[in-house]
Amino acid sequence: MLVYSTCVSENLCAFCRLYGKKGPMNRHDLFPDTTRLEGGSLSIGGCELAPLAEHFGTPLYLYDRLTMDNAVKAYQAALAEFYPGESSLTYAGKAFLCLAIAEWTQQHHLKLDCTGLGEIAIAVAAGVPPERLLSHGVNKSAADIKSACEHAGILVVDNLAELQHLIKNSGRMRLPNLWLRFQPGQSVETHAYTQTGQAGSKFGMDAAQILQAAQLCREHNLPLTGLHFHMGSQFRDPTPLVPGLEHTLDLAKAIGFGSNWALSPGGGWGVAYHEDELPSPDLRNYVHLLAGTLIKGCRRLGLALPSLHLEPGRSLVARAGVALYRVGAVKQVAGRVWALLDGGMADNPRPALYGARYSAMPVRDPERPASQPVWFAGPYCESGDVLIEALPFPEVREGDLVAVPVSGAYQLSMSSNYNGSRRPAVIWLDHGQAQMIQVREPIDDLIRHDLRLVKPTGTG
Repeated sequence: MLVYSTCVSENLCAFCRLYGKKGPMNRHDLFPDTTRLEGGSLSIGGCELAPLAEHFGTPLYLYDRLTMDNAVKAYQAALAEFYPGESSLTYAGKAFLCLAIAEWTQQHHLKLDCTGLGEIAIAVAAGVPPERLLSHGVNKSAADIKSACEHAGILVVDNLAELQHLIKNSGRMRLPNLWLRFQPGQSVETHAYTQTGQAGSKFGMDAAQILQAAQLCREHNLPLTGLHFHMGSQFRDPTPLVPGLEHTLDLAKAIGFGSNWALSPGGGWGVAYHEDELPSPDLRNYVHLLAGTLIKGCRRLGLALPSLHLEPGRSLVARAGVALYRVGAVKQVAGRVWALLDGGMADNPRPALYGARYSAMPVRDPERPASQPVWFAGPYCESGDVLIEALPFPEVREGDLVAVPVSGAYQLSMSSNYNGSRRPAVIWLDHGQAQMIQVREPIDDLIRHDLRLVKPTGTG
C-alpha cells in the first residue's frame, strides 16, 4: 500500500476561477468530494494524481471512499426521515463489483444485488452473508439458480419459466425468499437503452402473470415474500414511479400479503456527467416521493407498510470514480484538435453505446486557461471510440494526464479486451492512502483460456 502525505486543504477557488459558471454546473462539482488543488496539481482522497499515474500506470481508475460513504449516508438519512417502516439499501453490483467493493458494502450493512453465478461468486468470496445477498437476472441458467439458492437470501423471479424450474427442484435445494418482478407497463424518462419497465420489455411479468405466479407459490408452498419492479436507469424525475408503485400495491393487495412483506422499486436515480447538465438531482425528493406514495397507498388499501428496499448503484459510486488517461498523439485535422488517449472505448463503452457525455480536467496545472475545444479519443480501431467531444480545455500536449470524472459506474463492469486491450488497474483512495484493489489485467490472461489447434494426424 502506498501512503501519500499530501495535505488536504479546503481551497477549491482555483477551479472556480478557471472554469467559472459556464453551464448549469461547475466542472469541479463533477469530481469526488475530496478533490483538491495541491501545489498546482489535482489530488483526490489526499493523494496526488500524478504520482499515482507514474506508479501504477494508465489508464487508471480511482475510487474515493469518502464520496461513496457520503452517498450511503445521504440515502440512509432520507429513508430515516421520510419512511416510518423498515427499509434498506441494496448495492447494485452491476454498476461495478470486485472483492473490495463487496467488502465495502458490508461495512455499511448493505445488501448486495448479484446478477448470476459470477457476481454471486465474488460476493461469497468477499464474505457477504446470505441475508445480505440478493439475486437478479432476466434469464437465469440452472447454475445461476442453484448458486442463488445456495448463497442468497432473496431471489427475484423474473418469469414463469424460472418459477417452474424452482417448483420442479424445490425438493432438492434450499429456497431463499422469493420476490416476483413486475413489469408495470411504464418507464421513466431516460435513454431508450436504459428503460426497463415499459410494456414489451424483456424484464419481468405483467399483472396477470404476477397473479399466476403468486398462485403457484401458494400451491407449492414457496416462500413468496415480496414484489420488485424497475422502470429504468439514469432518470431525474421520480414522478413516473408513482403509477408503478400504485399498480404494485394493487397487486400486493390481490396477492394478500400480510404484515411482513417487501417491496423494491429498484434504483436508477441519475447523476450528472457533464457541466452542461443540470446538477445531480436531490435524492431526498426521490425518497420522499417513494415513501409518501407507499404510505398513502397502503393506507388506501389497508396494507401493512412493506419493508422498502432501494437498489442504488450508479448514484452511490459514479461520482466517486475518476479515470486517469495519458495523452499520446495530439493532432489537428479539419480544424479539430484531437488528443488521443491510452484508453477509451475498451474501458468505457458508454459514449459509443448510448451517447453518454463526459467532461475532463488536466491533472497538472489545471488553472491554465481553456484555450480551445478538444476532442478526446482512444487508441482503438473504431470511429465510435470518442470519449469526449469539443470540450473547452487548456492547451494539451503529449504526455499530459487527463482526469475524467463520474467514471465509477457501468464502465469497468462493461469493459472489454477489444484490440487486445487490458482492463485497467483500480485504486482505492482513503484518507491519504492509495491501495490497489484490482491489478491491471496481465497480458498472459488474454490467452489463458485459449487452446491451440490440434494438428490432424497424417497431415503434412
